[in-house]
Amino acid sequence: MTTTARAHTNIALIKYWGKRDAKLILPYTSSVSLTLDDFYTDTTVSFNPELGSDQFTLNGTAQAAPKVTAFLDLVRAQSGRREFAQVASVNHVPTAAGLASSASAFAALALAASRDAGLRLAPAALSRLARRGSGSAARSIYGGLAIWHRGEDDLTSFAEPLPKTTLPLRMIVVMVDAGQKPVSSRQLMANTVATSPYYPAFVKSNEQAAAAMVAALAAADFTRIGELTEQSSARMHAAILAGSPAFTYFQPDTMAVWHTVQALRQQGVPAYATMDAGPNVKILTLAPAVPTIQKALSAFGGRLLVAAPGPAAQVLEAK
Repeated sequence: MTTTARAHTNIALIKYWGKRDAKLILPYTSSVSLTLDDFYTDTTVSFNPELGSDQFTLNGTAQAAPKVTAFLDLVRAQSGRREFAQVASVNHVPTAAGLASSASAFAALALAASRDAGLRLAPAALSRLARRGSGSAARSIYGGLAIWHRGEDDLTSFAEPLPKTTLPLRMIVVMVDAGQKPVSSRQLMANTVATSPYYPAFVKSNEQAAAAMVAALAAADFTRIGELTEQSSARMHAAILAGSPAFTYFQPDTMAVWHTVQALRQQGVPAYATMDAGPNVKILTLAPAVPTIQKALSAFGGRLLVAAPGPAAQVLEAK
């Protein structure tokens, strides 16, 4: 059997940053996200008794795959399968550039591998499985808005969908730099937790912000949604900067975009900036405001990408 699945990236409105259990990937705080339609990963999995080891290709190139093998071991343990697998992934999103490629990658792998192994996991169980590959992948199982509950253990830390909003949400991605990040998310996250004196305050405020975001989304209060989104990002990056050694993903163009967003807001344009682990800026806005923001950032030309809420992870083919 061969199974192909697709999962889309998601951008955290309320951030996930920091693991209290690195093996199980249990977060210190809950998080809230928006799945995007334009960035996704397609992954094909085939368990094959003739293979002597797991084989993995990314965008057509063979890769060493210890993380993929470790993840497939989880699927084999759940399903009782023993065969190695052929895994082929195609990323329709810049890899390691702060655009959540690992979220779509492991959500797609979780769905394709579990189905190919004969499992039919409920969404919450699939979310828990995806979490073991990459924390944010727990949220990419779902379309639109989702909340990842921090939980207390493996069984209680999973994502679930939030009600669909009536707001015409859009995310404008400003590609400041699509290259490889100088420091990986995983490495920097661990350093922030271990060394930043601001991290405990981030955890406390971020958990409160997750609950506030759920309420703001339910009320369709875009101003409050935007404020919480920008604030969560700013606090995460403040905690990162305060770590030892001090580090920031911000580049000059990153700051230029932030200043432009602030200026637009003073003019009444609904726009709020957020960043993940990388220099690229995402602007949360509403559909009618997109042309105005694009004009204000016209210097970035083709490096502006507009995304709408995206769909849940899905099986494209099983044969």
